[in-house]
Amino acid sequence: MNKRVELLAPAGDMERLQFAVRYGADAVYLGGQQFGMRARAGNFDEADLRAAVALCKERGVRVYLTCNIVPRNTDLLELPEFMAFAQEIGVDALIVADLGVFQMAGRYAPKLERHISTQAGILNVESARAWHELGASRVILAREMNLAEIAELKAKAPRGLDVEVFVHGAMCVSFSGRCLLSQYMAGRDANQGNCSQPCRWKYHLVEETRPGEYMQITEDGGTHIMNARDLNMIAHLPDLIATGVDSLKIEGRAKSFYYAAVVTNAYRRALDAVMAGEPVDPVWILEAEKVSHRAYSTGFFYDESGGGQHTADALYERGSQVIAVVEDCDETGFATVSQRNRFSVGETVEFITPADRPESFVLTELWDEEGEALTVAPHPMMRVKMKLPRAVPPQSILRVNGTD
Repeated sequence: MNKRVELLAPAGDMERLQFAVRYGADAVYLGGQQFGMRARAGNFDEADLRAAVALCKERGVRVYLTCNIVPRNTDLLELPEFMAFAQEIGVDALIVADLGVFQMAGRYAPKLERHISTQAGILNVESARAWHELGASRVILAREMNLAEIAELKAKAPRGLDVEVFVHGAMCVSFSGRCLLSQYMAGRDANQGNCSQPCRWKYHLVEETRPGEYMQITEDGGTHIMNARDLNMIAHLPDLIATGVDSLKIEGRAKSFYYAAVVTNAYRRALDAVMAGEPVDPVWILEAEKVSHRAYSTGFFYDESGGGQHTADALYERGSQVIAVVEDCDETGFATVSQRNRFSVGETVEFITPADRPESFVLTELWDEEGEALTVAPHPMMRVKMKLPRAVPPQSILRVNGTD
């Protein structure tokens, strides 16, 4: 395959951006302190945005800035300055959902590409064509489309219009993320990026004349009737690539640096193999199981049901736990690491790097910064020293497996 398909990774803050870039993202998407659909992701103030763009430019990574809330009149007041700032620091594109915001971006940041958010609910080629005629360079398709529909849209779309699809991460019970449930139940507007995720809650029935009597929906109690499974398409990348899409997007700006690193790394390796006409090493498919996630599905790509809801619970599964991040390491493998979770001498530890398959070893020795021997690293963010089997680069990650 000659066409290069972009791997687009989430960056909720500077740490997560650094790991996404280090572990193979071609592009990242991120949000400022306003106007994005992940209000609680951490996000970037102006100084951080400037630094983030500079880092990405140095590494040849593109930066897409979210501006995709459904805005009210008061939200529009500060948008011109925000857009002009984005253009001034060198952001590559603004991600927008609202037509008015789209037109404002053309006025106040005319040098930037405009990408149409999945929030716009694009399902057909005429919608894609209309956005392109208005000046959009990319459409991010609604997650409710199947593979045949995506292939048809891409084949009929105007030349020069990129098509982006989500391939991994959380899905929403509402069409293209348009939801009022959070607003009604928690006073938090999902369309302003502040969703409380009431679709994950456990529900019972209450009969009108019997207040306080919670009736079971199933034999075992209430049910998480609206709880969506997570999307995972890493084992199906050939089918996605065959549709002609230009960009594969990983959801997860509100998730951890570990998630950003591991999932980006896995999709990078899998995508590179597919593009080279090679089989995907099963180790990269397994990597997707080693981050915190809900029950997986293939979404709507093959089945109109969207893979089904997971009604038993809204719990997360996790196949591993990060214990430390490498700060520096000499050529013999003697490393200084920053502890993230408690670990002890004698444990079997696995490390991952941006360049190799995961590798395990038994931790036999551990020292504090003064060189005193330790048996355990108990304190979050403490710096300790250890001997690794070989030299690894900074931001390699140490973890223990089988934590579920």
